[in-house]
Amino acid sequence: MKVFMTGGTGFVGAYLSRELVQAGHAITILSRRAQPPAPAQAGISFLTGDPTQEGPWMAAVPEHDWIINLAGASIFSRWSEARKKEIIESRERTTRNLVTALAAGDRRQLFCSTSAVGYYGPRGDEELTEDSPPDAGFLGELTRSWEAEALKAQDLGVRVVVTRFGVVLGRDGGALSQMTPLFKKFLGGPIGSGLQWFSWIHQADLGRAFRFIQENPHISGPVNFTAPSPVRHRELARALGRVLHRPSFMPAPEFMLRLILGEFADTLLTGQQVLPKRLLDAGFTFRFPTIEAALADLLGTVSKE
Repeated sequence: MKVFMTGGTGFVGAYLSRELVQAGHAITILSRRAQPPAPAQAGISFLTGDPTQEGPWMAAVPEHDWIINLAGASIFSRWSEARKKEIIESRERTTRNLVTALAAGDRRQLFCSTSAVGYYGPRGDEELTEDSPPDAGFLGELTRSWEAEALKAQDLGVRVVVTRFGVVLGRDGGALSQMTPLFKKFLGGPIGSGLQWFSWIHQADLGRAFRFIQENPHISGPVNFTAPSPVRHRELARALGRVLHRPSFMPAPEFMLRLILGEFADTLLTGQQVLPKRLLDAGFTFRFPTIEAALADLLGTVSKE
């Protein structure tokens, strides 16, 4: 298939594009940069354009069979009002422009638009599935409006799948690249109380889940991209410590996180126990269903030094 991807040069997008090329797909990545990143890879081409702005790039969208939307300003920062506006607008405008571009086509396509488990908000020990209601906080409102823009493509006859990501664990970036240096310096431990839930997915299972959705045309609507075994932060810290042969008892104090990160700290200090019900019901099998298996695969060869 011909795949059009926004956000394809980021941590998730770079991995996913390589996986899809290996599976036989041809990828077009929309990039703001005039020059693609090196080295070039067969099967991946680049188109220059800003997804938050209408432009000539939109004419290429109807030529593709599968649209994957991963673009959006990072939420991992202190949330000023200006930053919140940027986070919202980057997602809504990109998604709206993609739907407008899809409207110019005349064939059934697959549109996978990213969302996040922040949709559910802090829910304590409640088990959450795709049928659980959204939260009323900032991330809940953000993801709800983001998803609403994507679902408008259904009116065009497009199959829309909203992929609600948990924390993606992988090599060369993402959450693990932030956590492992602290553990290697004997400073690792849980965040805050450590009792909050951590919903995650191994990058290999994320790539496999995308291919599974493409191969199963009956799947549409929201789909949780999370492993079937979420863990509490203290369990994550212990598992990291075991794999890295380091202690895991140095917690990140709640007051310090709030001082540094402001409102965004709540995202780290609270969590949600999200289950991938729709993937499991459809017959998807996880290669890395537990945090121990995932970390052993991703970090098992890390030096003890």
